[in-house]
Amino acid sequence: MSEQKLAAELRTEFGKGYARRARMANLIPAVIYGHGADPIHVTLPAKATTLAVRTPNALLSLDINGEGHLALVKDVQRDPVKQIIEHIDLLTVRKGEKVTVDVAVHVEGESAPGTVHNLELTTVSLEAEATHLPTAVEVSIEGRAAGEHIHASDLVLPKGTVLLTDAEALVVNISEEVEIVEETETEEGAEGAEEEAPAAEEAAE
Repeated sequence: MSEQKLAAELRTEFGKGYARRARMANLIPAVIYGHGADPIHVTLPAKATTLAVRTPNALLSLDINGEGHLALVKDVQRDPVKQIIEHIDLLTVRKGEKVTVDVAVHVEGESAPGTVHNLELTTVSLEAEATHLPTAVEVSIEGRAAGEHIHASDLVLPKGTVLLTDAEALVVNISEEVEIVEETETEEGAEGAEEEAPAAEEAAE
């Protein structure tokens, strides 16, 4: 995954009031931390940043007053109602450095007829190079039969990554599909019998 370039500006103001003014100016407050250095407080362009962070574990190449910073998006705080970004936490990284990231598990294929799959683990934790972060781990369930299980150790990991999640953790469970049509028909039959009963009683009277 290539880094996405953004221009950032240093900021010296803090607090809710400043954050509100920044958002009105189409800016997003952010903080960069890591490597034992003092945190760097910046603002980022709202539109470009919102697009950039749609990618999981987005890697940003920031230009701060002409100085380059490579940073990994670690946390995005959003307004619970409007869902606009209120603040971003960034982790400074270096090329070649190994970092820990949570990567989404994507299921591919179809299990055997008459079965369903349950995704028990939606993400796995991996160690990967900061400038080559995977966006997802693909797992195929093609033709898998009921009773089969896929554990974290069964995943085919992207090149250059190391699994940190427990190898025995259950990722996908294949089970028999539950047939509910008969139950519905039985319920409809029972309702019909209840409707017929009062009619029979009225005829008898």
